[in-house]
Amino acid sequence: MLLLLGGFLILMLLGVPVAIAMAASSLLYILVSGVTPDVTLAQRMIAGVESFPLLAVPFFILAGNLMNIAGVTGRIYKFAVALVGWMRGGLGHVNIIGSVIFSGMSGTAIADAAGLGTIEIKAMKDHGYSTEFSVGVTAASATLGPIIPPSLPFVIYGMMANVSIGALFLGGVIPGIVMTLLMMATVTYFAHKNKWGSDTPFSWPQLGSAGLEIAIVLAFPLAIWLMVLAGMSTNMAVVIGLGTLLAIDWYFDFSAVMALMAPVILIGGMTLGWFTPTEAAVAAVIWSLFLGLVRYRTMTLKTVAKATFDTIETTASVLFIVTAASIFAWLLTVSQAAQMLSDWMLSITHNKWVFLALANVLILFVGCFIDTTAAITILVPILLPIVLKLGIDPIHFGLIMTLNLMIGLLHPPLGMVLFVLARVAKLSVERTTVAILPWLVPLMVALIAITYIPELTLWLPKYMGLSK
Repeated sequence: MLLLLGGFLILMLLGVPVAIAMAASSLLYILVSGVTPDVTLAQRMIAGVESFPLLAVPFFILAGNLMNIAGVTGRIYKFAVALVGWMRGGLGHVNIIGSVIFSGMSGTAIADAAGLGTIEIKAMKDHGYSTEFSVGVTAASATLGPIIPPSLPFVIYGMMANVSIGALFLGGVIPGIVMTLLMMATVTYFAHKNKWGSDTPFSWPQLGSAGLEIAIVLAFPLAIWLMVLAGMSTNMAVVIGLGTLLAIDWYFDFSAVMALMAPVILIGGMTLGWFTPTEAAVAAVIWSLFLGLVRYRTMTLKTVAKATFDTIETTASVLFIVTAASIFAWLLTVSQAAQMLSDWMLSITHNKWVFLALANVLILFVGCFIDTTAAITILVPILLPIVLKLGIDPIHFGLIMTLNLMIGLLHPPLGMVLFVLARVAKLSVERTTVAILPWLVPLMVALIAITYIPELTLWLPKYMGLSK
């Protein structure tokens, strides 16, 4: 155990990339201990990515990249301005609402920060907000990306923990709403403290237009349900519903109706059994292409090719981490290190609430140093047996783990959102870190609420019949 973990930590301290550090320490352990033939390294790494759910990874990444080049981010921003821009600290609220909407399409915090962050930070600076406040609220709202479905970390966790990815997606809805409200309350606090006004004049027509867009989107599943009750087949009802919705959107040229439809289509399709969560990722790509090539006509073959190559690069990086983490996690199990760590944690407490507090501290710490995908792959085999032994629902624990790791993305030394926003805002990493610190308060409050009120996570999956 000391050789495996010690080698990994030493390589990390030397600045070796996390995936290479895990693969090298695993190979070193195999060569020294002789616990298994060295060819096992390649075999286990290949087996680590031979998983149907992992097919969702490149497609969700591609969907996020396509949304960024389709001009959807600009439309989301315009809609959010109409909806909440009139409030005090308006663009701070716009930032958060924009992230909520974009989260329903991208599934990653980095895509949110890089896509909407560029627009939002510039707009806030132009309206007189400090760069630090703009960066802080953008970083905090980016954590919503993997909490509100769809979510790449949920796909990885669901594969590792062998739980329903659809249930995880639904489990993120209410926690996402709680996080949104807490962040908006924080913006309101800063607005009152600094005596900020609104950024756009209050306008009933603008607010009514935004409200109408929300009403149209909410009416879509209701209309489908009524047509099915009237005896129409579900497929025909959906075709008629989508055709009508497209005609209305084309005529009135709404800002974000079609963007708002993305999570409705994904969650509705999974609920109706049309596609699995993995196939939902393909549906997200098709919807993105439809918006960019047909509805808004903002894509070209050149931009689609660029998005594709960016997706290949990102996917290769993510899956290389998965392969390296899979052999590392397997050796932790084979060497009894995972069992020893589990026994040690159980020797401290058998109370599940105390365990959850300790797990939060551990995952937060790990999330500051290790990539999200690698952290999930390593920690699930260690912590899941304890979770099951203490009677904690693995779906509930998946939300806790993901939120902890999202908070880790805001911290040095490996916080990718931190580095992305530092580059976008042209700030030093040190100033960006200080700007983010106040926003850890609503995130930690949300973490405590989600940890100790399990029904926030479990009620909706149970109601939809995807969890016991």
